[in-house]
Amino acid sequence: MRVPLSWLKDYVDILIPVKELAEQLTLAGLDVETIEYIGLPGARLPWDADKIVVGELRAVHYHPNADRLVLAEVEYGGPETEVVVAGPPSLLEMRGQSDLHLKVAFAMEGAHLYDGHAEGWRITKLKQVNIRGVSSRAMVCSEKELGLSDEHEDIIYLPDDAPVGTPLVDYMGDAVLDLDIKGPFGHLYSILGIAREVAALLDVPLRRNPLELTSPLGLGGIEGGLTPTPDFIVLGIADPDLCPRYSAAFIQGVKVKPSPFWMQMRLRRAGMRPINNIVDITNYVMLESGQPLHAFDYRLLRPRPGDDRPAIIVRRARSGEQMTTLDGELRTFDDEMLLITDGGGPVAVAGVMGGLESEVGEETTDVLLEAANFHYLNVRRTSRLLGLTSDASQRFGRRVDPALTVKAAARAAHLMADLGGGTVVPVIGDLYPGRQPERVLEFDPAYAARILGIEIPTDDIIRILTSLEFQVSELQVSGSTPSGEPETPQPETLNVVVPSHRLDVTRPIDLVEEVGRIWGYDRFPTTLLRDELPPQRANPRLEWSERVRNLLVSCGLDEVITYSLVSVEDERKLRPSPFSPPKSGGTEGGLYVLNPLSAERAYLRQTLLPSLLHTTGENLRFFDRVVIFEIGAVYLPLEGQTLPDEPLRLGMVMTGPQEARSWLAGQGCTPLGFYDLKGVVETLLAGLRLEGVFEPGQHPAFHPGRCAQVSVGDGVLGVMGELHPLVLDAFDLPPQPVCALEFDLEALLAQVGVARTIQPISRFPAVVQDVALVVDEGLSAEEVRQAILAFGGRLLRDARLFDLYQGEQIPPAKKSLAYSLTYQAEDRTLTDAEVAQVQERIVQHLAEELGAELRA
Repeated sequence: MRVPLSWLKDYVDILIPVKELAEQLTLAGLDVETIEYIGLPGARLPWDADKIVVGELRAVHYHPNADRLVLAEVEYGGPETEVVVAGPPSLLEMRGQSDLHLKVAFAMEGAHLYDGHAEGWRITKLKQVNIRGVSSRAMVCSEKELGLSDEHEDIIYLPDDAPVGTPLVDYMGDAVLDLDIKGPFGHLYSILGIAREVAALLDVPLRRNPLELTSPLGLGGIEGGLTPTPDFIVLGIADPDLCPRYSAAFIQGVKVKPSPFWMQMRLRRAGMRPINNIVDITNYVMLESGQPLHAFDYRLLRPRPGDDRPAIIVRRARSGEQMTTLDGELRTFDDEMLLITDGGGPVAVAGVMGGLESEVGEETTDVLLEAANFHYLNVRRTSRLLGLTSDASQRFGRRVDPALTVKAAARAAHLMADLGGGTVVPVIGDLYPGRQPERVLEFDPAYAARILGIEIPTDDIIRILTSLEFQVSELQVSGSTPSGEPETPQPETLNVVVPSHRLDVTRPIDLVEEVGRIWGYDRFPTTLLRDELPPQRANPRLEWSERVRNLLVSCGLDEVITYSLVSVEDERKLRPSPFSPPKSGGTEGGLYVLNPLSAERAYLRQTLLPSLLHTTGENLRFFDRVVIFEIGAVYLPLEGQTLPDEPLRLGMVMTGPQEARSWLAGQGCTPLGFYDLKGVVETLLAGLRLEGVFEPGQHPAFHPGRCAQVSVGDGVLGVMGELHPLVLDAFDLPPQPVCALEFDLEALLAQVGVARTIQPISRFPAVVQDVALVVDEGLSAEEVRQAILAFGGRLLRDARLFDLYQGEQIPPAKKSLAYSLTYQAEDRTLTDAEVAQVQERIVQHLAEELGAELRA
């Protein structure tokens, strides 16, 4: 939310520098992200106080040598008036007029301004020039030349009360605070709400409340009060659960025209585009008070059959009902969306946006002004499903005080009468089925001291709560003893009436938070724990997960974090079996989210691969090499249970050239492949002191023959390999090798915790012997290796496969496996005879158990 400091100062005195104010707001929970300076020191274009001032246009003369130029005579506080050569359309229409008193922004020679005729924002220095035979050393400025907007067709006309000769930076300079307000705090989405916070932080009073002015009833000049049955409209709320309050004011005889300059500037600085005086007033009051408003062209509203008055009925939409909104888009509604309707159909989406058919335009003379309150969750849902976000929906989605409707309507009606020449009908139509009782809390200052850790004086607590518009009174709680002795006064407590706009305050702990943040968390003293530290217990699951991360990062991979919510279509791209969405959020095939953010975020994922492949595709648009991993939970339905199992998984994707691009010939051309991924896995397992078993595997997402199943001990970790071309095509990945894996991290970490036997390092040399065996073609090399280790006894330290051969001299359906065997004893140097004896025993057992033959 953007808050112009000049607007804020209308309601509260601010005597500290803007940076200090921003720091105090941030410490109080209102995060000020940036400060934008306009004309002030610190702005990209600060306005020179001596060279850019308020001027008064006194006369406009014809240019002697040009039809499209004029000579503007300007008084600026100097000894003489200055004649300026100019050509904006409004001055051309004034040629020949004198005795003018129009206030303008006036820049003198040497001033730095934006070039109004150049593309973008280019700063230039104003110099004396000769224009068609007339010397000119000053200028009257447009909005673009001052950096206020990109409008440069005409000059700025200031309000009539602008003091001539005043530096423009003093008159119009400003600072805009850009606040990031998180949470359901609708009361902070207004200038008045921020002013209330500033007043509490600086311990100064609110100077005035624009919502409580100009009439005995506080209704901005509307003295007839409230009625559910006004003469000008038929009101009805068919669904009070979604619309707690609806108020409507009627303004006749308005003239639609541009808003005054001061209002346009405030709207622009708050981030809104001026449209016309009627629409701008609704936006202005919304920014000021936090209550969204909407103006209908009264003559376009239709009555119900048999009635002569227009009608406004708030109801749920009928499924499939349609309406064109103000942005020109045709919207289709479901039966849980709330609509504002007249006698003929929808005229607005409640809390989101008005309809195009009843829009206020240049021909509008009578205005029906809506000020309503809608259920925040319904507005959020409607806005999200329609893909339609507005300033109104942002505020309603954070909860707006129902008590604001009449006050805001009266304020806007008063402005429409003042700035639009209208006449306000002295009554407001008001339906209020959702009236809530007054909230009262008992608050013990000792409770605040226990929670905050410091004792804040009761007087300061009362001051803080009162400054936030809580009504506070002291209570004296009495007690008595069981024996009937006289009652003894107990420590005082506070009776706190919560203001209607503080919908977030429902418990005493909420009051503690208010006291703490306004008192200032930066004022809390630094203290040590009074109790001894609790015992520090290890978290092996977390520690080993971090170890896995570190090992993979050391291998050159980048960690990513992806959404847990995915599209069901992505799951289908990996699995041939149907993965149909459940009908009611059940567990058939997957876990369906009842209110998904979008169709692409409707299911809790059961695998990491789809998200990783999408991330890979996005990165391949900018990089030719992607090596990423993710450690995250998947969500597996449990039969008979509502909540799923959430085991951790490890996913990896690698694609692109093995090496970065280089000037060396031949480098960077070989793509990453299966064995690069296998090397990363082996490095990971070695770093965890584990030994993996790689066996041929199958998975529909992987290329046949290029997929391996990885096991450690008795547990299967998962599969790895090169993705199938059809999977690449389904995820819009380029036709190049893409290797991936998904491991059960829980199974991996379980193996890490298994006790290992540590053997001493022998000081005697090892003996290495090779053996070549002919075995059945279907027998895996790992099975043979494990058999060799089992039969070799304690003298055999290692067995490594170094050759696989099929061809001549090898019988059909057979293969030759060659292993390098390492023998070593702890207490002596082995002799050739000892090694030969062990190796002979190995060959004999292999022949008996596996049918292996020693290759000649």
